[in-house]
Amino acid sequence: MKKSRNWLLRWAWRSVTIFFALLFLYQVWLFAHICWWVKFNPSTSAFMETRLEIMQDKNPKAALKYQWVPYSRISDNLKRALIAAEDASFVDHEGFDWEGIQKAYEKNLRKGKIVAGGSTISQQLAKNLFLSTKRTPWRKIEEAAITLMLEAVMDKQRIFEIYLNVIEWGDGVFGAEAAARHYYQVGAAQLSADQAARLAAMVPNPRYYDRHREARGLQLKTDIIMARMNDVDIP
Repeated sequence: MKKSRNWLLRWAWRSVTIFFALLFLYQVWLFAHICWWVKFNPSTSAFMETRLEIMQDKNPKAALKYQWVPYSRISDNLKRALIAAEDASFVDHEGFDWEGIQKAYEKNLRKGKIVAGGSTISQQLAKNLFLSTKRTPWRKIEEAAITLMLEAVMDKQRIFEIYLNVIEWGDGVFGAEAAARHYYQVGAAQLSADQAARLAAMVPNPRYYDRHREARGLQLKTDIIMARMNDVDIP
């Protein structure tokens, strides 16, 4: 009996040790990617790969619309619109908007369901680059860890540049350049204030708005973003 108990303890200890060793190696792998992306552009993201797999299940020849453009070739209108819509305190916080999280929690509590999120641009980027679409407590913890890594290694402009290039803007449409051409047949640098505000309004549900471009409420959201654009700072 004693030998059996000792064996179980050794097995449990080894299992825990292996688990934490693998967890540590995974964090190192994540951190190495983030360090690499300080100077080099990511060619894809976990979310882009997931969407492509889903599209190719229906059509094996499906491909994403995606083209990287540098920060300087993206309209300031779009930068202002996205910060106004998604994360007004982006340039000031260190990855987490605690006031926004509190407001989202209170709103969800009143509604009795999740109707608002408090995710910052940095958190959204962390999720899009590395994580699955499944909502689990583990994913939120990992999202927070990756967010801290991004904020520690990259400046705000680099975080925002990658975000602008990898977020989803329609069915298979990713990044500012592809979105500008998909909806307005112009480059990302040529987007007007109204076009930029409309694109920012689409971000929470881009595939739906891609199919329903005259959806009720989209113009209202666009107008609200337009009114806020001049009050935000961009990196």
